[in-house]
Amino acid sequence: MPFELLPTRLDGPRLLAPRVFADDRGFFVETYRRSDLMALGIHEEMVQDNHSRSSRGVLRGLHFTVGRGAGKLVRCARGHVHDVLVDLRRGSPTYGHWEGYDLTDENLHVLYAPPGFAHGFCVVSEVADVVYKLDAYYDPGTEREIAYDDPALGIDWPVPAGELQVSQRDVDAPALADVADGLPFQYVADR
Repeated sequence: MPFELLPTRLDGPRLLAPRVFADDRGFFVETYRRSDLMALGIHEEMVQDNHSRSSRGVLRGLHFTVGRGAGKLVRCARGHVHDVLVDLRRGSPTYGHWEGYDLTDENLHVLYAPPGFAHGFCVVSEVADVVYKLDAYYDPGTEREIAYDDPALGIDWPVPAGELQVSQRDVDAPALADVADGLPFQYVADR
């Protein structure tokens, strides 16, 4: 199997370390093999690929999709990002808790963000390319966000607040408590 499943604190996300074949010429790595991901509990079929490039201090998120939600496979192809997931599933023992993951072009980790989690990342390196697969097509009508700086969440971003570059959408995002009643996600024990 080309992936090692790494431990996570939250129930649902999967942090994967792919098998890397490296020599003095560089490396080769498989970042997606549906059959192996299914064996690790990731059953969604990915239907869309996205790629973003950002400079140091850019913070994107915390975003999620309502309805059935959307699963993502996220990795950093260049640079270093601190990726964060927040559990939005009602009834979850970790509802409102967050976990951060360092995704880099050196560790090549792949993060599975299942439906029911808000997702965001902050760029730590001078520039970073983040690539991710989605199991649902982008639909702006289902996009929602929560505040990246919600004090109730207490997310410890690796870049000082004064150096963060945040979109107006994310600056204006509501606190989790302000959207909690409308969240469509229900916890189902996963592991």
